[in-house]
Amino acid sequence: MSHIPPALFVALAELVPDLHVHCVEPWCLIGSAAARLLGAEVTVADIDVLASPADADALAMLWADRRDAAHAPADGDRFRSHFARFRFPGMPVEVMGGLELNAGEGWQAVSPGRLVLAGLQGMAVPVPSLDDQIRIFESFGRDKDLTRAAALRRLHQPSALSITSSS
Repeated sequence: MSHIPPALFVALAELVPDLHVHCVEPWCLIGSAAARLLGAEVTVADIDVLASPADADALAMLWADRRDAAHAPADGDRFRSHFARFRFPGMPVEVMGGLELNAGEGWQAVSPGRLVLAGLQGMAVPVPSLDDQIRIFESFGRDKDLTRAAALRRLHQPSALSITSSS
């Protein structure tokens, strides 16, 4: 696994227990933080949480004092959700309840697919599987997402160090 930057660790240490306690329905991390937890060498500027609309609303009430009301999400014509951005120690957290993508074929729900648990200092952090993260990034289609998908694809490649046998 790649090194977890201190800012990401600090934010996850405060965020993940709250998500386990307060989310009624399944949730997971997506985006660069999820990719980093699986070992991809990507830069993480914020943490994206995919949740149900009801859980996103509950988190918005729970974290009302942390809300960054001035922030407007980018690509509003491509993405819609029960969205809110929150200030956490280390880095911002963006919650997307019922995230949908419009890639030219109408609004489609973003499905995380098969979830796996990434372990971090005793915390179980649900993230989409490697293949599902690649699928999600490619469906988003932005340059930054395609770069992240490529970083995840490199994890499929055999290690540069291999043992050779001689006959």
